[in-house]
Amino acid sequence: MARKKEFNREEAVHKAMAVFWEKGYEGTSTDDLLAGMGIGRQSMYDTFGDKHQLYLEALQRYVSDSVGNLLLCLRGESSSILAIRKVLLEIASGTAEHQAMGCMGVNAVSEFGQTDKDVNDILQSGGTLLESTLERVVSDGQKKGEIRASLQPRIAASFLSSTLLGLKVSAKGGASQEALHAIVDFALEGLKAPA
Repeated sequence: MARKKEFNREEAVHKAMAVFWEKGYEGTSTDDLLAGMGIGRQSMYDTFGDKHQLYLEALQRYVSDSVGNLLLCLRGESSSILAIRKVLLEIASGTAEHQAMGCMGVNAVSEFGQTDKDVNDILQSGGTLLESTLERVVSDGQKKGEIRASLQPRIAASFLSSTLLGLKVSAKGGASQEALHAIVDFALEGLKAPA
């Protein structure tokens, strides 16, 4: 008779995500994961397969959670400029602990580059969803007269996505809140329709 799992899978993935986020894929040992998740070696292998499969599940959770939070910010405002500002400030005003660890997605790009198709697929999927939502917000802002009509929504969305990533890297590098907020203000000025 098979033994019943004595841990919550979702909680274990969340704990593994925290370990990978802090130490990176290569810097994380199986023992680090076992200690972080509070489960036994056989339970980890029986449930997740191997370290790489666990990393992919943790990365997928991170991307889903972080993109989901940003989408909520974008959809929660009637003004397009305020929605974009809210998203940018969400990144710029993150906790010191999270800023020091950086973005797990950016860390994954730095660590894997283009060498792991599964990692790239997860990151691409989240990025595509965020950019398409940003494109709609920009287009809506143009219709409302808040955002310059001369901008191409797709290019503006790519710019905003790059700005988000830049804010994450700058925060990890120790940029001050003042500097991060100045970047947000500068990005928004480039979008606003003339008064």
